[in-house]
Amino acid sequence: MLMRTDPFRELDRLTAQMLGNTPGTWSRPTAMAMDAYRAGDEFVVCFDLPGVDPDAIELDVERNVLTVKAERRPVATGEQVEMQVAERPLGAFSRQLFLGDTLDTEHINAAYDAGVLTLRIPIAEKAKPRKIAIGNIDTGRRQINA
Repeated sequence: MLMRTDPFRELDRLTAQMLGNTPGTWSRPTAMAMDAYRAGDEFVVCFDLPGVDPDAIELDVERNVLTVKAERRPVATGEQVEMQVAERPLGAFSRQLFLGDTLDTEHINAAYDAGVLTLRIPIAEKAKPRKIAIGNIDTGRRQINA
C-alpha cells in the first residue's frame, strides 16, 4: 500500500544527526520522522512536526504520490539574547510517499495537533474484502426423445 520514495534520504537524515543539525533548504529539505499503520478501513500516517505553524505545512497528491512539505523558522529572541544551546532543527522538511491504487486519494483527511500531522487515507472500496455469492447454475440439460 505504501512505499518510501528515496532510501538515501534516511541515510542523509542519520548523517545530519551525527554531524550536527544543518537546516534543510527547499532545494535539499530534511526528512521528517513518520509512522504509518492500517486501522480498520483506513491507512494512517503520522508526521512529527513540532513547532511548525499549521499555515507552513503543504500537502499535495499527484498521481498517487503524496508530498508533505513544512518549514520551521527560528523563534525571534531579540537583540539582548545570546543563544546557549540550539538543538531544535530549523528549515524546510519534506517527505514523499507512493500511495498504492488500493487507497482512496480523493478523500484524505488531515489534522494537526500537538506537533503531529495525522493523515487518514481510506481504503478504496474496490480493495476491501467482499463476499461473493454462489448461485445455482442451470446446466441446460434437455431430455431427448428418440
